[in-house]
Amino acid sequence: MHDLHGQSALITGGGSGLGLGCARRLAADGATVVLAGRHLERLDAAAAGLRESGADVRTVVCDVTDEAAVAAACQAAAGAGRFTMCVANAGFGNGGPFHSITLDDWNAVLGTNLTGAFLTMKHAVGHLVAAGGGSIVAVSSIAGPLTHRFMTPYCVSKAGLEMLVRQVADELGSSGVRANAVRPGLVPTDATAGMMSMEMMVDDYHQQMPLGRVGTEDDVAALVRFLLDDDASWITGQCIGVDGGHTLRRGPNLTPVMEMLFGEAVRPQP
Repeated sequence: MHDLHGQSALITGGGSGLGLGCARRLAADGATVVLAGRHLERLDAAAAGLRESGADVRTVVCDVTDEAAVAAACQAAAGAGRFTMCVANAGFGNGGPFHSITLDDWNAVLGTNLTGAFLTMKHAVGHLVAAGGGSIVAVSSIAGPLTHRFMTPYCVSKAGLEMLVRQVADELGSSGVRANAVRPGLVPTDATAGMMSMEMMVDDYHQQMPLGRVGTEDDVAALVRFLLDDDASWITGQCIGVDGGHTLRRGPNLTPVMEMLFGEAVRPQP
């Protein structure tokens, strides 16, 4: 793929997990990476690790639900080089029975995963156009196309994110902006540590994957890197799985875990 020296990339949720994996891959190919996240200490630790390999790294504290902070993060990326790449990665999920979801729980997940991605793309696109065009990659999930019982807000947020990507791709393609999404399956990160600690959960994931293994940050970062590159210049509006084939089958069976946690309350009571 093409050398990325002189170009900058903004990565939300860049201080750990998949975001940091993407940053590592882009920096290795010469890009200046701007890590955006809520926690300065985590960002600084991530940046220090990347700089040990000679990477050019900037950090910016940013809560993606804060529009002014997102606009400032995009401006920082534009000041770090030719801002051509944006990875909308910030997100999280929670679990529980549908009837127990509070409005605060719902708004928190949708606010970060969907509204946060909207704000990131909204404030990035002007800079990408000014740079002569660019690429946005959103980190979705197998939860976008597959139901995950007891994870309703997360699934809805990722399904909405994928439509957002398609809208941006359709509307802004004529301006030189591409937008795509990747759908990771289960990857060991800080965010999935709870699931990874439950053998029956990991076994169920394995059973739904034709390739029979969980993913790695590098698996996801490789696809993100390709979609950001000019080698993918005729690809836009796509949502591509990087999941060991999981989306060929069903979503994970969370029922045993939820029954342990909630007992009879796992189902609505008359």
